[in-house]
Amino acid sequence: MDAVQDKLDEIARVLEQARAMPMSSSVMVHRGEVLEQLEELRALLPRALEQAQQVLQHRDELVEQGRQEAERLREQARAERDRLVEATEVHRRASDDAARLLETARVQAETMQVQVDDYVDGKLANFEIVLHKTLSAVERGRAKLAGRSALDELSSSDADEPLPQ
Repeated sequence: MDAVQDKLDEIARVLEQARAMPMSSSVMVHRGEVLEQLEELRALLPRALEQAQQVLQHRDELVEQGRQEAERLREQARAERDRLVEATEVHRRASDDAARLLETARVQAETMQVQVDDYVDGKLANFEIVLHKTLSAVERGRAKLAGRSALDELSSSDADEPLPQ
């Protein structure tokens, strides 16, 4: 394409440098020289047009490649979006499940705590009853011992003293 431009510039220079006709805007040019340059220009034009056609074809190919690449990128973006949405959904479901499990565990722990407290209270109540019975038995035993000791004292002091008649 540069050769065509160069040839056009050459023809323009010939016309610019041509001798002007007096009292006219016409110029005198050497017909053979200008025709020769125009023939060279005609010879260059098919090559330049062919190159332009190749450039246009290459441009169309590049545009098609760009379109295909853009479509591929859109598909990747959709896939990534779907993956992220799914990951978010999985995370939300997992969080919901975790919250439900924690609540269930809390309720079970509270229930077990109440049951353990009731069990321990029952055992302590039974132990208290056993202790009361044991304490009562100990008190009765001590009372008996104390009574026997008093009888023994009475009997020993009575033995020293004559019995009233």
